[in-house]
Amino acid sequence: MTETTREWVAKADADYRTACRELRAEEGPNYDATCFHAQQCIEKLMKGALIHYGVAPPKTHDLGWLDQLMRPVCPSWSCSAEDLRFLTRAAVGFRYPGEGAVREDAEEAVTICTRLREQLRALLPLD
Repeated sequence: MTETTREWVAKADADYRTACRELRAEEGPNYDATCFHAQQCIEKLMKGALIHYGVAPPKTHDLGWLDQLMRPVCPSWSCSAEDLRFLTRAAVGFRYPGEGAVREDAEEAVTICTRLREQLRALLPLD
C-alpha cells in the first residue's frame, strides 16, 4: 500500500472514531457531527481504495460518484446506492440551519459506516 493510501486510511479511521465517540456522548452529543464524520470515513476509504487501484479520485463528497468510479476497478466492491445517498445527504444537509440530525439519523449513519468500512478495509492490503 502506498503512503498516500495509508494516509487516507488513517484519516478515515480518525473520522470513524470521532463519529462513534460523538454517538456515545452522554452529555451534549452532536448528531450532526456524527453523520458528517461517518460520511467522511467512507469518502476517505473510497478515495484510498481508488488510489490503491490506480484511479485518481476527484475532489467530491458525493459517495455515489465515487461508487461509480470504484465498480470498474474493483469488481468485488458492492454497496447499496440508498446507503451512499443517506450518508452523502446526512453529511451535507445536517450542517446547515433548518435541518438537524436526531439520534436515529446518527445511529443509522454509524451503522452504514461500520458496514461499508469493513467492506472497504477488506479491499486494501492493511498492515
